[in-house]
Amino acid sequence: MATPSLNAEPVSVLVIDDEPGMRTALQANFLRHGWQVDLAKGVEEANALIKRQTFDLILSDVRMRDGSGFEVLRAVRNTCPETPVILLTAYGSVPDAVTSMRDGAVDYLTKPVAFDRLQATAARIIRQRSDSEPAKKAPQTTEICTSSIVGRSPLLLKTINRAKAAATANADVLIEAESGTGKEVLARFIHESGSRSNAPFVAVNCAAVPETLLESELFGHAKGAFTGANSAKPGKFEMANGGTILLDEIGEMPLGLQPKLLRVLQEREIQRLGESRNIPVNLRVIATTNASLTSMVENGTFRSDLYYRLNVIPLSIPPLRDRREDVPLLAAYFAEKFSNESQRPVPVLSAGFLDRLEGQMWPGNVRELANFMRRVLSLHPVGVIEEEHFLEEFKPAGHEQAANPQLPTAGTPIAVLERMHLENTLALAKGNRTHAAEMLGISIRTMRNKIREYGLPPRRYSSCQTYL
Repeated sequence: MATPSLNAEPVSVLVIDDEPGMRTALQANFLRHGWQVDLAKGVEEANALIKRQTFDLILSDVRMRDGSGFEVLRAVRNTCPETPVILLTAYGSVPDAVTSMRDGAVDYLTKPVAFDRLQATAARIIRQRSDSEPAKKAPQTTEICTSSIVGRSPLLLKTINRAKAAATANADVLIEAESGTGKEVLARFIHESGSRSNAPFVAVNCAAVPETLLESELFGHAKGAFTGANSAKPGKFEMANGGTILLDEIGEMPLGLQPKLLRVLQEREIQRLGESRNIPVNLRVIATTNASLTSMVENGTFRSDLYYRLNVIPLSIPPLRDRREDVPLLAAYFAEKFSNESQRPVPVLSAGFLDRLEGQMWPGNVRELANFMRRVLSLHPVGVIEEEHFLEEFKPAGHEQAANPQLPTAGTPIAVLERMHLENTLALAKGNRTHAAEMLGISIRTMRNKIREYGLPPRRYSSCQTYL
């Protein structure tokens, strides 16, 4: 593949690093590809070069003896804002990554990085810049990274832009996305980006609260409204007044309770159980679901009028398999987070390890990746996480079943097969009902009902192996 260039001239790159060995290695890499290379050993020398000439690309270390790469980044933004900047660090700091993306860096790579990968990244940035010269006025064409949402993919960028628009519109929002993609994170982002950011954010998991208690949980109750109601209690809607209420897993809302929710959405008034007075509430409603509400409307398990009232601004979150370029930054984020929690140094994630992460489908999405990173960091407290650590710890869901692919006997009753499948899944999830429900694509409430139906205490499977 031909090396991309601007105006048929050799690509000019400025390499900034206070380590002589690294400067020399980076220079040799770019020279091999026919690029023109200038070197700077620190922030002061780099700023002087940036004032004198322009570059097609700037590659800077983050932590140097006389300053940081962020100072270089700010200088570039002030003098030649169209010049792309890649930041390179051995520390893998996610707060630094967040800052760099906000300040305009086009990429953030963690040492050690393979030169082939670095070169491919640099060439891609130069090619994109060359191909999109007329469109450079758009400042959000390449990457985004917020304090709560980590990623740089175009699909995620589109979601964030829609979420920002929804936040300013102050309208109700329906988020439909797969389990583990971060629906509650997006809901909090909308709340924090809008005018209600200083008011309460109250989350209710409609599947986690028993049906008999959900109405009281949402709307509150008067003293004596039912047995055990020894005092009046406000509900979640009242607690969220002025702010935002998140109705998580809205598809699990009991059909009999849906008309009361519809009335709240239409009138912005609630009635506590056991009371007849109306209590006005001023709030935004964000509902989330991993089920298809349109399918539920069709089969009569979800009211159509409630669906249309909730679906004022529909949002979706792309699954991780559709935005694999976000995997390395997410991995770095979790490495930083979990290392800080355990008060350990943040390890370097090797290029081989990151390549392995990017190559996986991650059916459990960001949650599965987070759990995997926690496992790797817990079991391998080393300075560099290598490819071998991935190979040792990665076990895709269902690997036990694949090792024993015995088929059931024809004519086995469906109920028997379902029970066996539930037992296998609970064993694989080590008795964790939430994880088992996610693996099966059902709600936690349905999982609880099935456990009761078949008499399958999940703790029984905390150390068992699957069978069938």
